[in-house]
Amino acid sequence: MQALRTPDACFENLPGYDFAPHYLTVDDTEGGELRLHYLDEGPRDGAVVLMLHGEPSWSFLYRKMIPIVAAAGYRVIAPDLIGFGRSDKPTRREDYTYQRHVDWIRALITGLALEDITLVCQDWGGLIGLRLVGEHPERFARVVAANTMLPTGDHHPGEAFLKWQQFSQSVPVFATGNIIQGATATALSAEVIAGYDAPFPDESYKEGARQFPTLVPTSPEDPASAANRAAWEVLKRFDKPFLTAFSDKDPITAAAAPVLRKLIPGCAGQPHTTIENGGHFLQEDQGEALANVVVDFIAGTA
Repeated sequence: MQALRTPDACFENLPGYDFAPHYLTVDDTEGGELRLHYLDEGPRDGAVVLMLHGEPSWSFLYRKMIPIVAAAGYRVIAPDLIGFGRSDKPTRREDYTYQRHVDWIRALITGLALEDITLVCQDWGGLIGLRLVGEHPERFARVVAANTMLPTGDHHPGEAFLKWQQFSQSVPVFATGNIIQGATATALSAEVIAGYDAPFPDESYKEGARQFPTLVPTSPEDPASAANRAAWEVLKRFDKPFLTAFSDKDPITAAAAPVLRKLIPGCAGQPHTTIENGGHFLQEDQGEALANVVVDFIAGTA
């Protein structure tokens, strides 16, 4: 598998992102290896909080949250998905599959021997993270789901998502920072927009970002549907604490919160919340508020 690696210079002097990089080598499933980047902040002996980003962001999205959660005594692990951030970027669209993304984050969890994990997931972070909760429930202590879902393709994905999917495949230039801006409720500075553009020096680095919207199961026969259905059978019995913390201004995932609360036993009795003045990328709009929700949730369920 051929892959590009964004030069380190692209990540210099990013606003609010002065974390030390860490790397793990993962199997590319074709006999080669890829380098996966992750952040590791807070005390090494602290309870693990795994923060999974989505499309087309990277761990930069969690820069407002990480210091708050780490200061509360937790070890924060925030990876960049393969194809994003400081992680390697395979050069062919077909190199990116749902299963490979799941396997690459599974490799991170097993490679770092993470246990008793509090999962914080948004967007594709949930499509990958909730699948892993379903496949390895023993490794997870609790979940915070924010603007995400685990789709099986058995239900209509919604017009907002289909419009995004069509746009992502037809727009000539995939302007990552501007896409993030379009899905936030607050105005982003030029420096922050540049931070979201940083991993992608040119269009050749964006094959993963281009491919992701096509990998969401939108029909019952999707390649990922059967595995996601199997994960749901476990999630429907998952009685560890599960919190929904969606934002109030996200048309793409708004309908998912009540479904999660209805189907997952661990949602019962939890202080589910709607975070105000947040768009799809609520970590950007209301990162501090979401971080405090996470800290309070862990403290209240420990």
